[in-house]
Amino acid sequence: MDRELARRWLSTAYEEARAGLAEGGIPIGAALYGTDGSLLGRGRNRRVQDDDPSVHAETDAFRAAGRQRSYRGTTMVTTLAPCWYCAGLVRQFGISRVVVGEAETFHGAHGWLAVHGVEVVLLDDPACAELMREFVDGRPDLWHEDIGVDG
Repeated sequence: MDRELARRWLSTAYEEARAGLAEGGIPIGAALYGTDGSLLGRGRNRRVQDDDPSVHAETDAFRAAGRQRSYRGTTMVTTLAPCWYCAGLVRQFGISRVVVGEAETFHGAHGWLAVHGVEVVLLDDPACAELMREFVDGRPDLWHEDIGVDG
């Protein structure tokens, strides 16, 4: 995948992450793009806002995209490496590619996705990493709750 296009698509997910933070939530954003490059859906982690632990950024974007006949050839873009739950969604529905803003703050399951045939584009985006570092430093309680760690 063209890295410049990946970075443009990441900007959509980053906007969602910033919006989530402004709402008092966890700053992780995602977007699902179609095979033709159209934006199918965008979303953010809404665990806090919706009081629902299942609303991760990737699931929010996936739901916003609505039913698709097939997810083959689509690209999930996320500001942070996907957790096992979201990686499972990618595999379950056959999403072909995942663009990851950063995997420093949270290593996630993107390696597992790559081993199972999903193209993974890791951008190591400094803005995504800084956003998460600031959040983790400021709200370790909420971060540990989100990733399922007693902290």
